[in-house]
Amino acid sequence: MYYHLLLTEECNSQCKYCYEKSMNEFDNGLEKKWKFDFSAPCKSKIEIAQLKKFVNEEDTLIFYGGEPLLNIEKMKEIMDNIKVKSFCMQTNGKLLNLLSKKYLKMFSKILVSLDGSKERTNFNRGEGTYEKVIENLKLIRKKGYDGEIVTRMTLSFSDVFEQAMEIIKIKEIDSVHWQIDAGFYKHDFNEKEFFKFVIEYNDSISNLAKYWVEKMKKGKVLKLYPFLGIFESIYHSKKEKLRCGAGYANYTITTDGKIVACPIMNNISDFYCGSLNSKQFELKKIFVEEPCISCEYLNLCGGRCLYSNKAKLWAEKGQNLICDTVIHLIKTIEKKIPEIKELIVKGKIKEEDFFYEKYFGPEIIP
Repeated sequence: MYYHLLLTEECNSQCKYCYEKSMNEFDNGLEKKWKFDFSAPCKSKIEIAQLKKFVNEEDTLIFYGGEPLLNIEKMKEIMDNIKVKSFCMQTNGKLLNLLSKKYLKMFSKILVSLDGSKERTNFNRGEGTYEKVIENLKLIRKKGYDGEIVTRMTLSFSDVFEQAMEIIKIKEIDSVHWQIDAGFYKHDFNEKEFFKFVIEYNDSISNLAKYWVEKMKKGKVLKLYPFLGIFESIYHSKKEKLRCGAGYANYTITTDGKIVACPIMNNISDFYCGSLNSKQFELKKIFVEEPCISCEYLNLCGGRCLYSNKAKLWAEKGQNLICDTVIHLIKTIEKKIPEIKELIVKGKIKEEDFFYEKYFGPEIIP
């Protein structure tokens, strides 16, 4: 099992698209639909003994926030006392310099938020952010961190190809995934603007997929998580549930020890699935509902986002446009399968080059 562990709700960034606004925008009608619970403390108060009883050595813990490194002492306490399969972290990267070699070596994967170029990242995340993060990535490599560094891009603009290329050229980074800043907030949808975004985004996905295959011809499979996930499912004829695992394979442990389906649902009691305090460790499962379960692409998409599926904040036209991007992604990779198969047969690349670990954080369906 995978668990996102909320160490703190505090953050040292003020990004333009933070999930916090979905919790603060109470004129969206969700307060009438769901029961909100803001009783949890800002910083994690969970007891090590409770966590030790709950998780096992086959589980993966992903430190999450807010910015988890703002509660670094709790992080170190957990890492010193809890034995799990692996530790991961999702961070804005600004405080990575605080981690000693001892703790860095205990991480298998670190997900760092960068939105592509220096200009784009600093526009979205604050002046000087890009420079600080790059400096810290170089520093942790110098300290001996040899795990995977995954870059998470949030796209408020359509040029995923251009921004992914900016990330790919950074030698300290191993892999890339991205998420469209869409589907969460009541006032975000402007049909004309978003239609333009989708057209340009889909074109950009096509260009990136073309580049992906061109690199394969030279013997290199770039770790672009959305492409890896879709390829694996089509190539091996797999049927997928919700790609992130939220609500059945990946849960979130809140600052007071409640178990919830997804980090963005951490203050919504309707999506509580258990508790560290419970004597019963059988967790409730939550799955997507309509319109996803009737969609012909469900077994490849998985449902995109549990919160978005349950909240249904967007107009139907907006949601359909988001789904159009998913369908285009699937069809784009599908068209590349024969060419990729040929490269595998010729020995240019191997099937294992496409391996990726599920459920620790990267978006497969942006």
